[in-house]
Amino acid sequence: MISPLMPNYNRIDIVFDHGEGAWLMTADGQRFLDFGAGIATSSLGHGHPGLTRAIAEQAARVIHVSNLYRIPQAERLAARLVEASFADSVFFCNSGAEANEALVKAFRKTMAGEGKPERYRVICATGAFHGRTLAMISATGNPKYLAGFGPAVAGFDHVPFNSLAAARAAITEETAGFLVEPIQGEGGIIPAEENYLAGLRSIADEHGLLLGFDEVQCGMGRTGKLFAHEWAHVIPDAVSTAKGVAGGFPLGALLTSERVAKHLVPGSHGTTYGGSPLACAAGNAVLDVLLEPGFLENIVKKGERLRMGLETVVKSEPEVFYSVRGQGLMQGLVCAVPNTQVQNACLSEGLLTVVANDNVLRMVPPLIVGDADIDTALTWLAAAARRCRPSSLSVAAK
Repeated sequence: MISPLMPNYNRIDIVFDHGEGAWLMTADGQRFLDFGAGIATSSLGHGHPGLTRAIAEQAARVIHVSNLYRIPQAERLAARLVEASFADSVFFCNSGAEANEALVKAFRKTMAGEGKPERYRVICATGAFHGRTLAMISATGNPKYLAGFGPAVAGFDHVPFNSLAAARAAITEETAGFLVEPIQGEGGIIPAEENYLAGLRSIADEHGLLLGFDEVQCGMGRTGKLFAHEWAHVIPDAVSTAKGVAGGFPLGALLTSERVAKHLVPGSHGTTYGGSPLACAAGNAVLDVLLEPGFLENIVKKGERLRMGLETVVKSEPEVFYSVRGQGLMQGLVCAVPNTQVQNACLSEGLLTVVANDNVLRMVPPLIVGDADIDTALTWLAAAARRCRPSSLSVAAK
């Protein structure tokens, strides 16, 4: 008999009762160090006093009014994001997939508004992940996600990630722009190579195209900048973000230049829930922390501490790991054994991690993680790796 809760997830049989900082606890007292952060979403960890206070106080006043009326919390959050980024304007929605849908629609609308309605196609990268809607699995292009859902939505072309030559060659008279992740998350924590993002900007400018970055996972401070593309000193036309933007409360955002935003006139796009008073109160509470002097710089330092420790584990466990890659508090271990095996071994030690494609184990802790937590995670990861050595497993089997 089928479960009342639809069985489209392989859920781990653990129930968390409460959390504090980078830790999650079950009702019977088990403690787990959370280096998955709800898939890079719980940016301020668990039970953060500023975030929980903002949500509780706003919930007691008004939760939802719809975008038929002004929402001061959304206006404030948009203004702060604009001030802290490249953007001129912000659209709020509920998820990363919706933010990417809005980005693609905005690209098409911009080209139509500029007198080029034939330019509707978007060039994306292989290995990407842009969400689970029908259009966004088409933008992703992974056959695994498309299987069983009929024809892909038209309008997306795919080229190898980090190849400027392939990106240039894919341009046609129907191309509107590019959509890539500065660091591919679900694809296996694969950063853009040096000059790749700047190269895409140059190509887009040369052909009058638009440049969009999917920062659903790598944005909102995870790399030590508010947005990961800032490391490349590139100004995009649009950026989608979600996950950590409200610390775990559902919120997505599309940040754009005026060139794009001016074409999204009333009636062109919308959302019932997006940018609600409650969601934006949470978003403002997250920004209160991210924009504190020195906070983002401290993420860089913590990322370096984590990276150095991971490289040490990789060197000591060559049977289990090939390499480590990533930036800031978005790191991935390329595994020599099945990544799910390592994930399960970490779980046995009390460490929560997330797997990704390319047989990668993700380490994406809350941004408030402490040095002691990082050291504990590295100790437990090393212990988990010893469990996963092929030589150790063969001996155990005997």
